[in-house]
Amino acid sequence: MKKIVILLGLTAFVFVGQVVAAEKGFKSIFDSKTLDGWDGDPKFWSVEDGSITGKTTKENPTKGNTFIIWNGGKTGDFDLRLDYKIVGGNSGIQYRSFKLKNGADKWRVGGYQADIDSGPTFSGICYGEAFRGILSLRGKKTTLTLSDDGKLKKDEEEFSKDADVAKAIKKEQWNSYRIVARGYNLTQYINEVKTTQVIDRDKKTRRPDGLLALQLHAGPPMNVQFKNIRIKELPKRVRKSGGGKKKSKTEK
Repeated sequence: MKKIVILLGLTAFVFVGQVVAAEKGFKSIFDSKTLDGWDGDPKFWSVEDGSITGKTTKENPTKGNTFIIWNGGKTGDFDLRLDYKIVGGNSGIQYRSFKLKNGADKWRVGGYQADIDSGPTFSGICYGEAFRGILSLRGKKTTLTLSDDGKLKKDEEEFSKDADVAKAIKKEQWNSYRIVARGYNLTQYINEVKTTQVIDRDKKTRRPDGLLALQLHAGPPMNVQFKNIRIKELPKRVRKSGGGKKKSKTEK
């Protein structure tokens, strides 16, 4: 019996060690108790059950999409991880975003969005909120460029079937979301399954950095929750120039 207990203890220690190692360099940006460090409309955002919670009802609808914005400043290259649960409606994680001057409220933002949906279609796609619309669908690696007439052009490569990605997403349960942004290469994962990838070569519109925010979508009553929110800043990739000096490298 003692040997079994010792072995179980060692196994648990090794597992915890692996988790800690995997999280090295990450910092938590939500304390699970308050909205300190976040700014959103208090009519819709609160902390419930240790989670940032966005909620609308028939009696308390939002006139337009509204957001809760992280006050930690702009994010550029990063690895963001969190858990989410949604019941009804639509939501998303805004990154490299910007405030809109003509929004329905002062918390309205636009930019890249890792989509979250209570239905079967949109969770995992990359959407451009007030920023070019759908950028990349599930199971697709999409390269964005501008055509000769200035219109957005999408070159898609399929790396997975949409249905296979959808199987990884648990309806009305907790799911993990991960976003990795390096240069203009943006990759999203749900429950460790790659959902979509964007290579943004639209030099006129693409964004190297910006705000981080969480969305509460206008429409029917809904409830969305976020917890275990942590982020790791990633160093700029470098390459050696002809003279041996290093210079920054981004996806072009």
